[in-house]
Amino acid sequence: MNAVDHLEQALHAARALVLADLVARDVAQAEVVSLVEDAVTHRRWWVEQWPEGLEYVAGLVAQDVQDALLEKYGRWPLCPVCTSGGPHALDVEPELGPNPHWVCAKQGVVVAPVGGLR
Repeated sequence: MNAVDHLEQALHAARALVLADLVARDVAQAEVVSLVEDAVTHRRWWVEQWPEGLEYVAGLVAQDVQDALLEKYGRWPLCPVCTSGGPHALDVEPELGPNPHWVCAKQGVVVAPVGGLR
């Protein structure tokens, strides 16, 4: 498999993981899916510039979509762990690393891997 195949495979996997989380939280409307496509397009260019970052693509796409949703619609995904205080979004950790997870920063708890929200 060549580098282009690895890039496309990683981008398709990142797209699928983020879409799975959007579907799980019932926010996968067409305009939100467009945000995912925009993030994937941006990260394609990013990885072409820095091929060593290929394993970070899923977490970065998740963060990009989270940022875009915050600007247009509000916080996502909301933390299912905290029952008191105002609603807050989960964070992606590591911010730049492999095997990204959704984490409640307030409680220090891993909620799910990216793509594994329920």
